[in-house]
Amino acid sequence: MNDPASKTKGPGSNPRVSVLILNWNGEKLLQEFLPSVIRHTDPLLAEIVVADNHSSDASLALLATEFPGVRLLSLEENYGYAGGYNRAVAQVNSEYVVLLNSDVETGEGWLEPLICLLDRDLHVAAVQPKIRSYRDKGRFEYAGACGGYIDRYGFPFCRGRILGVTETDAGQYDEEAEVFWSTGAAFCIRRALYLEAGGLDERFFAHMEEIDLCWRLRNSGYSVKVAPAGVVYHLGGGTLPMNHPGKLFLNYRNSLLTLYKNTTPARWCRIFPVRWLMDLSARMLFLLKGEFANARAIARAYREFRQLKKYYRGPAVAYQGPCMLRSSILWAFYLRKIDRFSQLTSSMWERGGEIFK
Repeated sequence: MNDPASKTKGPGSNPRVSVLILNWNGEKLLQEFLPSVIRHTDPLLAEIVVADNHSSDASLALLATEFPGVRLLSLEENYGYAGGYNRAVAQVNSEYVVLLNSDVETGEGWLEPLICLLDRDLHVAAVQPKIRSYRDKGRFEYAGACGGYIDRYGFPFCRGRILGVTETDAGQYDEEAEVFWSTGAAFCIRRALYLEAGGLDERFFAHMEEIDLCWRLRNSGYSVKVAPAGVVYHLGGGTLPMNHPGKLFLNYRNSLLTLYKNTTPARWCRIFPVRWLMDLSARMLFLLKGEFANARAIARAYREFRQLKKYYRGPAVAYQGPCMLRSSILWAFYLRKIDRFSQLTSSMWERGGEIFK
């Protein structure tokens, strides 16, 4: 195993890793979480960069007075999660970049296992650490847990989290593993591959764009992994709360776009009717519960999906294999009462691992 700490930067050279923190009006989050990142990130291995999405609060003043050693990239407008990170990645020169949410507390030695894994396996494009909850540090956190997967209809889930149920971390997922997607909360990727793939899709603005990027990388023949020896703690909901109609809209719209642009046209035609019925059922349920804003969010997601899909065309061939569930995670959860990742049996997963037409 290569030791990333042995590959230190020399005078005038670029760091091997850039830890990029995107900020928008996040003065309080920076004040609370940035000290742990500074404390637990080896300056010989990585630089810490805050990319500011044109904040109007006191974020810039805070950085100047309390964190003068942190590099600042000031963006001229709010480009969203995808656009902000694309511009930040373009302005650094490191071998690896980490897209780290501003509401993440890092544990000691969080970064080294990720870099070691990428150093020793050139087939791996991206990797994430283990993500625990900042509020309940013994449990996995919703947005990424211990590595992300996806079902046949484009619904994501994780090792340690199925739908809204998160597991207690008892070491059950401590081995390195191949996953389908790496969480955007702590997303470590080879910078060259990020740029080659076109980065995050800026039409998404926010939510699901890391899954789309990982799928594109998989369609290009690369893999994605989780290195649980690295641990971070994610607050979550730092921008929009979980049940916010705006977040629901972005998740539904971007999930449809991700599925449409990364599956072959023939497979899309087989999948979409079932996906539409599932989303219609969700909308009807919101209406019955009197959650009209959420019901409208799903309808709006479909309207905008129809407007945006003209910009995309599904690939002639696409990855279909392990790390993809053969059926629906919703059916597994609601009908088979499966709420732990370890309950998913081998027969429930896609086989092979090749690129299929």
